Amino acid sequence: MSLSRLLDGGRPGVEGMSPFTLADYTDEILGSGFPAVRRLAGRARRAQLDGYLARIVDHDFPEQGHRVRRPRTLRAWLTAYAAATSTTAKYGVILDAATAGESEKPAKTTVIAYRDVLSQLWILDPVPGWVPTRNHFTRLQQSPKHHLADPALAARLLGATQASLLTGAETGPSFPRDGTLLGALFESLAALTLRVAAQVAEATVHHLRTATGVHEVDFIIERADHRVLAVEVKLAASVEDQDVVHLKWLRSQLGPDLVDSVVITTGPEAYRRPDGIAVVPLALLGA
Repeated sequence: MSLSRLLDGGRPGVEGMSPFTLADYTDEILGSGFPAVRRLAGRARRAQLDGYLARIVDHDFPEQGHRVRRPRTLRAWLTAYAAATSTTAKYGVILDAATAGESEKPAKTTVIAYRDVLSQLWILDPVPGWVPTRNHFTRLQQSPKHHLADPALAARLLGATQASLLTGAETGPSFPRDGTLLGALFESLAALTLRVAAQVAEATVHHLRTATGVHEVDFIIERADHRVLAVEVKLAASVEDQDVVHLKWLRSQLGPDLVDSVVITTGPEAYRRPDGIAVVPLALLGA
């Protein structure tokens, strides 16, 4: 299913079958999108990811002109950021998770340096809040939704395995989030897929959350003319009416400026619901 066709606004037919199971998607999360990592397996893959993360702390920061006096603290902050994947948690909350039980916390300037350098290195790749040009809304939250460049990095920082993800076992620092870690990492995998496809379509990717948190849409794909495609991500094989409440609300707000609505799932089939909302397994979504 082509994202470009969905963005065209013609409400194209949606069909197709995917053989992917939840375990397959978990493998994709852990397998990484980095070519040099992806061809490896097991211990070799884990070692490559560990080496990549160690290089960030030991080499990339100094090369950017920032000497890391407390490498353990930087690693802890990056791990806490990984735990915040797919949330809009404030940076103070991330810092608290990184330094739980510690009386001495890094200065604010230090944390800002972490964030800025990691962003320059494209390790942090947050999805910005949507700012609608046509001013349909008066109060939207502008906090970014946190993502690392590759969900495999987040999983490795948190010590997640296929077994822990599939069983819902918590790994890494305790962090408040809606749903499971697997759900957060699946959304991050979807973010990576959508950003690649949106770049081909010359579109940009955002998220939407009202200031009160009453309504939120996981992804807003905006065309050059500011019309948008709305995307929700569900770690589920089927889609129920309650799963599309926010998409229907957005349709009522935007009217013709909303070109289409999609729910990305882990299910086997792509189709359109009677209400017109497309349901697409992530494995079937392309540029």
